[in-house]
Amino acid sequence: MAVQINPSILSADFARLAEEARAVEGADWLHVDVMDNHFVPNLTLGVPVVESLSRATDTPLDLHLMIEDPDRWAPQYVEAGAGSVTFHAEAAAAPVRLAREIRALGARAAMALKPGTPIEQYEDILPELDMVLIMTVEPGFGGQSFLDIMLPKVRRTRELIAKHGLDLWLQVDGGVSATTIERVAEAGADVFVAGSAVYGAMDPAAAVRTLRDQAGAAIAAAPWACDH
Repeated sequence: MAVQINPSILSADFARLAEEARAVEGADWLHVDVMDNHFVPNLTLGVPVVESLSRATDTPLDLHLMIEDPDRWAPQYVEAGAGSVTFHAEAAAAPVRLAREIRALGARAAMALKPGTPIEQYEDILPELDMVLIMTVEPGFGGQSFLDIMLPKVRRTRELIAKHGLDLWLQVDGGVSATTIERVAEAGADVFVAGSAVYGAMDPAAAVRTLRDQAGAAIAAAPWACDH
């Protein structure tokens, strides 16, 4: 099982985004949080910044849309250069149609769930997705503490993926660090968003490598991975 580390630019210096993107060029994806101050109580960036980022780095962009009406806006982020677009289950009016549209435009389609949203009610649409994102903090702000109560949800999601024999990535976002990543990997995640754990380090690229090694070792010993 390949481990992926996606540094979140929410924790980067917004005045130096191009340089900050290059500082983690060994990462698998660059995670970009888009917030509209409606779906979550914060405002970040939009399509023009994503377009600029896509030109400034060779690292593919992993867009996390924490916005209202993603059915309308998500396709524009694919056109702006995103390689993966995540919409929230709580905000999408037609998640299956939206996932298919994102895929048709050439990007990976992913769906995110807030901590209070159960995965079970979305079991039937998992085959329409390339990735599921389990939030391990309440979305809206970086630097929050990891919610250990989300680990059972990560395990249940991994069980559903195995149940249906899906080639589906399982991403976690929120409070991922050197002290939490092994627990999340053991629970079933294989894609990890890390903000301050990467951009708060003296050497962001080295932090990415360390997190990848930690997660890889944990997954190698995890029961869910040993069964495959």
